[in-house]
Amino acid sequence: MLLTDSRLVGPVRVVGSGLLGTSIGLGLRAKGIDVILDDASPANLSLAVDYGAGRPAEPDDSPQLIIVCVPPDVTGRVVAAELAAFPDAIVTDVASVKVQPLEELRAAGADLSRYIGSHPLAGRERGGAVAGRADLFLGRPWVVTGHDDISYREGSAIDDLILDLGAVLVELSPEEHDRAVALVSHVPQLIATLLAKRLLGAAHSSVGLAGQGLRDTTRIAASEPELWVQILGANAPAITPILRAYRDDLDAVLAALEHPTAPGARRTLAEAIAAGNAGVAAIPGKHGQDRRYSQMVVMVDDRPGELARLLTEIGASGVNMEDLRLEHSPGAQIGLAEISVLPEVEQQLTDELESRGWRIAGASL
Repeated sequence: MLLTDSRLVGPVRVVGSGLLGTSIGLGLRAKGIDVILDDASPANLSLAVDYGAGRPAEPDDSPQLIIVCVPPDVTGRVVAAELAAFPDAIVTDVASVKVQPLEELRAAGADLSRYIGSHPLAGRERGGAVAGRADLFLGRPWVVTGHDDISYREGSAIDDLILDLGAVLVELSPEEHDRAVALVSHVPQLIATLLAKRLLGAAHSSVGLAGQGLRDTTRIAASEPELWVQILGANAPAITPILRAYRDDLDAVLAALEHPTAPGARRTLAEAIAAGNAGVAAIPGKHGQDRRYSQMVVMVDDRPGELARLLTEIGASGVNMEDLRLEHSPGAQIGLAEISVLPEVEQQLTDELESRGWRIAGASL
């Protein structure tokens, strides 16, 4: 059922029908907006149309807004072509780097009065139109990177897009954006990749001991190499200072481990770990709140309906579950459900679940 409470008027043209382009199309179509899809690949375009993300372009289209969803190495060129082809439209892009496209457009003499970059921090491990979801951006940050050549009136259509898709608008300069994603996205991708690389050639008996910690820290290492080569190259000036600092920290830890009984070695290790604790605490929690939660680990038998029963009984206890993480116990027919709750209700929930027969494997702050 299409809704009509959209801030945008439309039509909206989406160039690129991968995960982001298809998800944008699906979200806007759910709002009743006329979405025009275009893609260099006819097969990709046809698939996105089949999924209901929009319709193919027609010669007399006159879009209100154009959203370019293509790889970073061609973003500037495609944006320039869209600005030239549709002189009445506002154009944005969703590339994960913002300085490079703006510099390319400025060097090409493009009409920057109708362009403003943006970046939704949302995604999935799978790509392509088949992974598209209308709710992909719900509650996720979507950065708008303003510049001096565009007016607030012209840029307001992009704000409307973000709000229509349920995202949270964040305003940063292009430079601030690239420094921020270098720290919270691009460097973690490299670290996870290098950590996962150490597993190559490892004995099966070693890899078989892997727990949730290794899975958590290497999950993003499965990302697409071709895309990340483009992202890392485009944002190299912001990434390299962070990697140099990481290298210095690693050198200090390495020196301490080479001589673990030397004076100051244990202190170096303790301070590194404590700094990591402080860094984790700095990451905003649920709803962006700066709060710490207690984690309870509940053993769940690996059979149909058990997890649903656990969640139902947590709800029946009157305790709000703040977060949930699942892990399977190697070699056992049980799962471990790590339940995050406010510290003041941890004991209440523990008593309630134990009274209902659940096994609590552990609890920690």
